[in-house]
Amino acid sequence: MMDTTSRALALLNLLQTHRHWSGAELARRLAVTERTVRRDVDRLRDLGYRVESAPGLSGGYRLEAGSAVPPLLLTDDEAVVMAIGLRATANQQLVGGLEVSLTALAKLEQVLPPALRRRVNALAASVQPTRVGELPVISPDVLGELALASRDGERVRLRYTDRNGVESVRRVEPHVLAPADRNWYLLGWDLDRDDWRTFRVDRIASVEHARVLFARRDISEEEVAERILIATSWSPQKIETDVVMEIPLSQMEEHFGVWAQGATAEDAARTRWPIGGPDWRDALYGMLWIPAGVEYATDFPEPHRSELREVLARMLRALDAPPPEPRHTTSSDVAR
Repeated sequence: MMDTTSRALALLNLLQTHRHWSGAELARRLAVTERTVRRDVDRLRDLGYRVESAPGLSGGYRLEAGSAVPPLLLTDDEAVVMAIGLRATANQQLVGGLEVSLTALAKLEQVLPPALRRRVNALAASVQPTRVGELPVISPDVLGELALASRDGERVRLRYTDRNGVESVRRVEPHVLAPADRNWYLLGWDLDRDDWRTFRVDRIASVEHARVLFARRDISEEEVAERILIATSWSPQKIETDVVMEIPLSQMEEHFGVWAQGATAEDAARTRWPIGGPDWRDALYGMLWIPAGVEYATDFPEPHRSELREVLARMLRALDAPPPEPRHTTSSDVAR
């Protein structure tokens, strides 16, 4: 059996790695009674850790923020990853990122053993975060609260401003945070819209924890990646255009699935679909997925409209021309 100090440290480690524990689960993991768990919680409180407890079947323990930061318990790997992350953060667009990250890094590296410090230096030398142009400014508080809620499966209320500047309060079950296209995105289940939604983190003004846990919904890694990719396409693009297709919105949504996001009904028989990208070729790629036989019109802007017309004309000539002679196989080709 662990001694009192070791058990208290083990309890602290559990409280730091999950937002809420039941007393029974803590007792099972520490191989003690629930009465012993209560005594160890009191010891942590005496050391300055603010541990909140709640009675009842849904009650338990959670580590709350206090008036001061108590000591953190980190494994060697966690300390190395944190130091690498702080070095990278100093170059990113978090509010106060440079100054705050460097002071935190200095405090952490001051207490790192020499072997861990060498690991940090070796890894940092090979990690070069990119910083291209003006990146969106992200609140580290918002990012941290979303990470906790996503990890623990806790519902949140977000004060969110969409790309049209409309602010709303969204009730969300956060699933995953992902960096993409020089930004951060939250994928979650929107309770009011009864569907998956993706939120740009720099547009989230505040996060309120609902203190209600949820059962995670099934979604594949492939669908997560696809939805994040779609969300990045909604950022302002160099080339933006609309396509109006001769197909009802319901049929268009059935054909395109999640890629139909943003499509609207032009009338009962036609659908307007916004597409775009950093180059006119990206917009062309979107048009190539319009169902066979469906006629459409586009307001593709100049000079890209003329460039596209010239490329398509050459492509048609290439398809109408006789195919090239087959490649002659030589002895050297056979030897390879």
